[in-house]
Amino acid sequence: MSPDATQPSHSPFAFAADLWRQRELLWQFTLRNVEVRHKGSHLGLIWSFLNPLLMLGLYVMVFGYIFGGKFGVLPNETKVDYALGIFFGLTLFQFFAEVLGVSPTIIVGNPNFVKKVVFPLEILPAASVGGAVFHMLISLCLVLLSLLFFGHGASWGILWLPVIIAPLVLLAMGTAWLFSALGVFFRDLGQLMQFLTMALMYASAVFFSVSRIPPGIWVFLRFNPLMLAIELSRDVALWHRPINYHYLAYLYASGLIACYLGHLAFRRMKPAFADVL
Repeated sequence: MSPDATQPSHSPFAFAADLWRQRELLWQFTLRNVEVRHKGSHLGLIWSFLNPLLMLGLYVMVFGYIFGGKFGVLPNETKVDYALGIFFGLTLFQFFAEVLGVSPTIIVGNPNFVKKVVFPLEILPAASVGGAVFHMLISLCLVLLSLLFFGHGASWGILWLPVIIAPLVLLAMGTAWLFSALGVFFRDLGQLMQFLTMALMYASAVFFSVSRIPPGIWVFLRFNPLMLAIELSRDVALWHRPINYHYLAYLYASGLIACYLGHLAFRRMKPAFADVL
């Protein structure tokens, strides 16, 4: 290993270079995370399909039927339209919530890797994001199938979905690096994540359209990239509205900045991991 290999890089795309160099190891640990999550269960990978469907049914029953929720975007919105809107929101939210939930314990839960000088610890948080991406893609496939069979059909707008989701993955990657490093020094962070995840769900317009957010609250929530990603996905796939390029540009800027800062923070804190653990 070169003398400066362990020093924090100030290159804006150092995180991409690290991931590319360790791409085979990243793939192996991503598969490991997917397998470990379902190891020992009788249904195994089937839970990746069942969980989003069960959550969808629960939220549609509570917010759609009991509270009579509507997005108010389509002129003749049905319960199916509302369900599909929630499905899109839940899919992206659950992806980010999964990353938030596991990040603080990733390094703490793998002290044996910390002791290995040559092991690239950056791979562990990145692989957790990879596992979350896998489950998100399964849910997205269910969403698109539901859209084809129960909704108003698919349009060319769904081709925008990879463009919208890519910066969200970058944002999750930066978040995973930051919180996995902070989790080594602040063990209570894992407990705080339960509240933050719940707050994020209601701040991301999972169950309603952003048009219903009061102006006084919108001043703050408009900077929430997860909310914008959810709204953009619904616009292009469900509501057949033109994409908001301002939202998309902000989403990419947020993702790249978060990835750069999270990676930089992780590499700066990494030399102290062994002393704490």
